[in-house]
Amino acid sequence: MFTGIIQAMGTVLRLSRRGEDAVLEIGTDLDLSDVRIGDSMAVNGACLTVTAVGRRSFTADVSAETLSRTDLAFFSPGESANLEKALRPTDFLGGHIVLGHVDGLGRIQERTVKSGSVIFRIDVESGLSRYLVPKGSVAVDGVSLTVNRCEEHAFYVNMIPHTAGKTTLGFKKKGDRVNIETDILGKYVERLLHPEEKKEGGITRELLMKQGFFK
Repeated sequence: MFTGIIQAMGTVLRLSRRGEDAVLEIGTDLDLSDVRIGDSMAVNGACLTVTAVGRRSFTADVSAETLSRTDLAFFSPGESANLEKALRPTDFLGGHIVLGHVDGLGRIQERTVKSGSVIFRIDVESGLSRYLVPKGSVAVDGVSLTVNRCEEHAFYVNMIPHTAGKTTLGFKKKGDRVNIETDILGKYVERLLHPEEKKEGGITRELLMKQGFFK
């Protein structure tokens, strides 16, 4: 589990294919002294398991599923990536609950700079749009951001200068791919209310109406 508050940027050292999977090595100035083999690390918002760790780099396996859903499949040596170590119980929850389970790719269609801030319009597939709401949370390449406005297949986010300077989003441009993870709360609500999945004792529209939540 993560917060979407990026701790450092790393540099891709290699992405080696192993059949349908891959091995990723990232170099970084992030303090890795408390990282152990088996720990989780978010790379551009994708939760990976550390398989080897050195003083200035770590290695992780990347599954075929992760490659199919994220921009990690397009990594090349020298490319930058956002990094965040797993959340500890004593840490501040400065962003929002991010699982590191990327839903899919978005594409930047507009990049506007206004008063130092960067405003992105990001297109997403229709399956993700229903989980995005104005003033809700979304993780873009692992960065926790607030949704400003929604359209049918797109949404807008505003990035302050600090975030732009500390993450890879600061140099993203029109046409670039980004990893998108929507808020987990919307997915659970949809699952509970899905008419094909109704079970006795579960949450249904009829139950909510009976309890006065809506008419």
